[in-house]
Amino acid sequence: MKMIIKHAARAVMLCLFITVMVAVIFFVAFPLDDWSGLLERTIVDIPFLFLVAIVPVITGAIIGVVNGWSLRQRLHDLERQLAELVKEQKITIVEEPHQEFSAIQNQLGQLQQKFHEQAELKQSLATERANEREKSLQEVVIQERNRLARELHDSVSQQLFAVSMMMSAINESNPPKDDTLKQQLQMVEKMIHQSQLEMRALLLHLRPAALKGKTLQEGVGELLVELTQKVPMEIDWKVEKFNVAKGIEDQLFRILQESVSNTLRHAKATTLSVMLIERDDTIILRIVDDGIGFDVEKARASSYGLQNMSERAYEVGGTLKVISLPDQGTRLEVKVPRLKKEDENDD
Repeated sequence: MKMIIKHAARAVMLCLFITVMVAVIFFVAFPLDDWSGLLERTIVDIPFLFLVAIVPVITGAIIGVVNGWSLRQRLHDLERQLAELVKEQKITIVEEPHQEFSAIQNQLGQLQQKFHEQAELKQSLATERANEREKSLQEVVIQERNRLARELHDSVSQQLFAVSMMMSAINESNPPKDDTLKQQLQMVEKMIHQSQLEMRALLLHLRPAALKGKTLQEGVGELLVELTQKVPMEIDWKVEKFNVAKGIEDQLFRILQESVSNTLRHAKATTLSVMLIERDDTIILRIVDDGIGFDVEKARASSYGLQNMSERAYEVGGTLKVISLPDQGTRLEVKVPRLKKEDENDD
């Protein structure tokens, strides 16, 4: 309000000054012979000298109030824009006819752009540091898993194999005559075999999940061939050749490892079937066993393995479906859409 009053007062003073200067120049150029006539002259019953004095005052007041109000609004807009800039909000641009205020608005916009670029740079640096820390942590985890896997394979796994061979030799070559003791020894042998399966499943978990330069088909084949040599289970597989993105290969291979590990630990299965094919631009990974099965709904809420496999499938735009019935085995199927590039052709 003070700003408006100041502008009005200045405008009034300016108008009065101009009126006086014009009057002086006029009367100097055209002097009057009788000043008394000027005092008696009226316009619409209003004395002429009063009009000469009041008109500049009213005109100056109106002009000052209008200019002061306009200037106050423009300063208010600039103040609001500065407040938005301080709060890191997007500046609301107002059309400004005056060049001076328009230049200030442009400078505020440039300042906001610099703040935005600095924020992007800080976020980018923070993301890079986080990625570097995560990568370093992953490398440490992989090295530790490799070390544990080697130690378990060289110590516990070898000892379990030796104990298993000794129990098999005892039960086959020199079985005890006592039926109760014989059953107990056979039970111990089964427990040792189950422990071997648990150990192989654990080693499968601890292995590096990455394919390390191999194709998905090569990794699947090597894994299943190794299982046939170490696990007393009938394993068959059907793996077709096709090209697929590296990210999808890694996730499918990890899902296969997780599923096979769960089968070895919990299913008590005698057969395992794996199929990896492509149909209608969809990659299908199907794993079937004839184990004891489980309640899918209960396991879905509590099983970390199922959640992990589901998340891996989701990361590559796929779906995971699990069907399992008591004493009728388990069927796990992953479907991932294959998005081909225009220049991509299958071999």
